[in-house]
Amino acid sequence: MDIEVSPALSPGITPPQRIELGDLLLRRWAPADLIPRFEAITASFDHLHQWMDWAAHPITLEQQREFDAAMGASWPSASGSFNYGIFDTAGTVLGAIGIHDRVGPRMLEIGYWCHVDHTGRGVITRSAAELTRIALHLPGVDHVEIHCDAANTRSAAVAERLGYRLERIAPRPKLAPAESGQGMWWVKTAR
Repeated sequence: MDIEVSPALSPGITPPQRIELGDLLLRRWAPADLIPRFEAITASFDHLHQWMDWAAHPITLEQQREFDAAMGASWPSASGSFNYGIFDTAGTVLGAIGIHDRVGPRMLEIGYWCHVDHTGRGVITRSAAELTRIALHLPGVDHVEIHCDAANTRSAAVAERLGYRLERIAPRPKLAPAESGQGMWWVKTAR
């Protein structure tokens, strides 16, 4: 049985569609990003496959077209997500990050992935820091969460570096090959 979760954001309350961070740009995915995003995911498959349930199998171009269609013309997407591409100044796809309104009232979740060729450079840490700041300033939002598997030390390190507090470790379904089946829920609250 699915439990319906009340959204945190009231209709019309949204984060910006474009965020400039000096040499990084976070922006809403555009139709022209289809092929570069597909190529980034394909190049990073072995890396992503270990941790992302949506990358259980190699991604097809048709699946990426379906992702674009699901995002549609609305902001947020029909699933309540604000999905951003992360780009460098040359327009290269470095990864993706999103704010997801799916965890309950007054709270948002941030999720991310990084192109394998750009890990260890602070791309995700800087992007998540800015989205955390923005999310905590949205009306009606008290806290932001990052969820990851306990074995995903790189993802947990991002949350820890950003001052998130580990709220709990608890069993959860193992959905990707490297997962332990123990989830970590990291929380950052508005001050």
